[in-house]
Amino acid sequence: MGLKKFAVTPGFEVGGTLFKPEQLAILGAVVGADAIIEMTTFKQLYVEMQEERLAEVQDALRKVGLQIHPAGFVTKSLIACNFCSGAEDAGLEIAKVLDEAIAGHEVPHPLKIGYAGCALGTSEPLIKDIAVVKMRDTFDIYVGGESKGLKAKLAQRLLSGVTEEQLVPIVTQLIANFQELGKKKEKYSRFIDRMTIEKLREVVTVA
Repeated sequence: MGLKKFAVTPGFEVGGTLFKPEQLAILGAVVGADAIIEMTTFKQLYVEMQEERLAEVQDALRKVGLQIHPAGFVTKSLIACNFCSGAEDAGLEIAKVLDEAIAGHEVPHPLKIGYAGCALGTSEPLIKDIAVVKMRDTFDIYVGGESKGLKAKLAQRLLSGVTEEQLVPIVTQLIANFQELGKKKEKYSRFIDRMTIEKLREVVTVA
């Protein structure tokens, strides 16, 4: 067996994505001296270690409240704000539900999904592939942001006035659409340019 890479995240609470000291202590203790731990730009830690100990290590990490996700060409954990306006006002519970629904799906290119609990957008959602912004009691959804390179750009608004009940089905539809029609290694921003916002609105069902 060789090396295997996986992602680790603590999920999030009011205050943001926070690793507890005891979680980091367990992580450092169980992965072994030869493991490589990398901090990513999407608030996950990547751990690369010997595959034969993988199940044992992941079980130990789950016991201290850490979430385990695949690395590579998958949808990443939700990149959320710090919920500074409070758990209820900023939509912490729906963000948790959304995170559980989106993380770890295989896609043509790694997919980053951002969430902001208000229009201030402190999590910089509009430079993510898909963005959810809470606007009082409803949500706006944006697509096609690009954070890197000379062609960096803001996401375009796809839908507004989305209810809490509609949110997860719509975002998972967007992921499924990319899985079905995206080309291998095609960035989501390029997929949106090719697909067009108008056509994407036609295929997203708002119940």
